[in-house]
Amino acid sequence: MRNIIIFDDNETRRQLLPLTHTRPIAKIRIGVTTIAEKWQNMLGEARYSWLTASYLQEKFPLLAEGTNLMIAGHVLPSPSLAKQALALGEGEAIIDGEQVIAFNGKPEDFDNRQFTQTHAPAEQPSRINKLYDIFELNSKAICDDFALITQGRKSQPIPDTATVIGDASQIFLEEGASVDGAFLNTKKGPIYIGKDVEIMECACIRGPFAACHDAKVKIGAKIYEGTTLGPFCKVGGEVENTVFIGYSNKAHDGFIGDAVVGEWCNLGGGTTASNLKNDYGEIKLWNYSSQRFERTGRQFVGLIMGDHCKTGVNCMINTATVLGVGVNIHGSGFPRNFVPSFMEGSSNAGFKEVNLKGFFTIAERVMARRGITLTDTDRKMYESIHAIAKKYK
Repeated sequence: MRNIIIFDDNETRRQLLPLTHTRPIAKIRIGVTTIAEKWQNMLGEARYSWLTASYLQEKFPLLAEGTNLMIAGHVLPSPSLAKQALALGEGEAIIDGEQVIAFNGKPEDFDNRQFTQTHAPAEQPSRINKLYDIFELNSKAICDDFALITQGRKSQPIPDTATVIGDASQIFLEEGASVDGAFLNTKKGPIYIGKDVEIMECACIRGPFAACHDAKVKIGAKIYEGTTLGPFCKVGGEVENTVFIGYSNKAHDGFIGDAVVGEWCNLGGGTTASNLKNDYGEIKLWNYSSQRFERTGRQFVGLIMGDHCKTGVNCMINTATVLGVGVNIHGSGFPRNFVPSFMEGSSNAGFKEVNLKGFFTIAERVMARRGITLTDTDRKMYESIHAIAKKYK
């Protein structure tokens, strides 16, 4: 069986913090699936493992052999690119500029960039190099995933109680999905409704849109194009061009747009996160790699939220706010645009460090609601992130 290692480009991983604090790059969801799932679907049966940050390797182990197919975790594959990667001979690599996309050979040759032959990619691939690439590429990724996932398959029937605007063939319902009384608009792109997803009555959905298994869209929600709900996410209010990686809730009113929300997050009722400055100017976003706010060249950037973050009722979030892992915001006023991991408080009362023991207690409760256990390996990972976070405080 072929041995495939999905690797993190180190600089790209730093650019994608805080999301990559808790996962390899390829575990980020964009479109319907994670990047890793896209590669796995196209490369086929193999033994897959990860080359990532050292403190993540226990949770995401590396299984190296004498010869391995190395795949860049920040690159979104196409069928032609996957086919090209599978055809690589011993020592050959696919390189775009200075970035290695795929390599087939010995680990030491990969480390030393010793290639017998290099090839340009069969087609220019999409890739996530910055945090905002995730939501900017999400609409296209949904369309690409929809075409592959639904090819040769038949959707569950759309109930008569649902209102379809546009081409009904661009709606796909998996087994157990419910859209009774919902409004589904496919004029700008497809709508994918995963297994056991519930779209409640009077919810308005505009494609491209994806809801992964067991997600819920609340009554009267307004969901605009470019939005992905990962597994078990529960969403209400107004959402636009946002990726929820999984297991997170924004169940009540309030707006979020041009944003990325990690796993195990909860946005309290009425929480609203701005995605546009009042002067309509260029947005700066906190960059973990440079440890400063950097220009994005963009007018719309919303909330970037690491795993296990919480906001209280009626919280107000400034444009382009970055929250690390385990951040708890409450109270009135706008918090600063960057809150390091494991901090809690408000702009008025100030912030203090989150106690890890208390964090683990809450995380256990949150995860148990979805039948998932906080393991000792998870605890070690969060302890490492807690230690890393101290330099940003």
